[in-house]
Amino acid sequence: MARARTKKRTHVRPENTPANSGASSQSKAPKSMVIRVGASQVGSSVSQLVKDFRLMMEPDTAVRLKERKGNRLRDYTSMTGPLGVTHLFLFSRSETGNTNLRMALTPRGPTLNFKVEEYSLCRDVERSLKRPRGGGQDHKTPPLLVMNNFNTPDADENSKIPKRLEGLTTTLFQSLFPPINPQATPLTSIRRVMLLNRERDPEDDGSYVLNLRHYAISTKKTGVSKRIRRLDPKEVRNKEHKSAVPNLGKLEDAADYLLDPSAAGYTSASETEMDTDNEVEITENATKKVLSKREQQRMKASEQEKAQKKLNSAPGVEKRAVKLVELGPRLKLRLLKVEEGVCDGRVMWHDYMRKSEAEVKKLDKNWEQKNKEKEERKKIQRANVEKKRQEKAKARSNGKGAAEDGDADMDEEDEWFSDDFDEDEGAKKEEVNTDDDESMEE
Repeated sequence: MARARTKKRTHVRPENTPANSGASSQSKAPKSMVIRVGASQVGSSVSQLVKDFRLMMEPDTAVRLKERKGNRLRDYTSMTGPLGVTHLFLFSRSETGNTNLRMALTPRGPTLNFKVEEYSLCRDVERSLKRPRGGGQDHKTPPLLVMNNFNTPDADENSKIPKRLEGLTTTLFQSLFPPINPQATPLTSIRRVMLLNRERDPEDDGSYVLNLRHYAISTKKTGVSKRIRRLDPKEVRNKEHKSAVPNLGKLEDAADYLLDPSAAGYTSASETEMDTDNEVEITENATKKVLSKREQQRMKASEQEKAQKKLNSAPGVEKRAVKLVELGPRLKLRLLKVEEGVCDGRVMWHDYMRKSEAEVKKLDKNWEQKNKEKEERKKIQRANVEKKRQEKAKARSNGKGAAEDGDADMDEEDEWFSDDFDEDEGAKKEEVNTDDDESMEE
């Protein structure tokens, strides 16, 4: 049999890289599921909020998830392991009309319970903007997470919001998206930013309120007029709505287009300045030619030195203006309580309910008793399931043996029936025939 051909030139892996490195990195990337609890009972506004939230959590989220009215939390938690889901976002609506959000880390918790005090949908944000921007290709990469004011420098375990709670929420939100390596991550892959700001109320120190905003990042060259940027192929490629190249057929020179006095030309300050004053300096993208071994051998030592110096020369630096365009949704979240496990554990912290040490000890004893009873029920259920399996196996084996015995008995009966039929029935036929012959003679 012919040996299968292995590609070497186009499938070369870098050195010291395992074969399944891509699969391992993909499996470690955090994934999320945004779920409506109660399906259509939450209302149209909350349903649209769930869709906008899924769009914000792309690409590692279940965008086309469809909930049913009969689905329970156990149906989703049982699938988190096979699908590699690490975070669950559960939107629900209470009987009083409040919208709640539960953020759970699978498979062991903890769970953060938020009350959605205010929210704005993506369509509302777009209507409020003068120049809204669509998502486009921005949602193919995860957003950049920026958190502000999460930790209090003077916080301790005895304060209203203990230090461990602040560390827990910080760690939980940091694990939403894959970590970024500043040295290896290209700037072009960072197209969105999620801002989380914790509000500080001096009158109410015991509240934990977060404001969530979602923006798209847009960059443009500074010090260059719009007319020149319109002729730059890089700028045209980066634009979502690519405008056509201007018609210069009626002009004698390109300078007439750039220095048009009716449009104030290149000297116009309105065209050169951006709407924001945030300017950063970045290195220009320089392409380097990779030389093969034959080309390197053909080149002389002096030529190699010149080429190496040219390749290693520092690239130019350009100034760019950074602007944030809001995409939505907006959320104002108030943390109500923190639970152990996935929505079914002991309460670790509560916003407005305080327990004494005696009540906490009593609750701990109750939880221990409930856990013991739960483990005993599980053992009994496992024993019953194993007993039923053994009974079914015995019934199957007995059924096969009885079926084999029944087949043997049927074979013996068939043989006896066939022999008796040949002798007796044949004799009866002869007697009948003789009687008929005698009656015919008479």
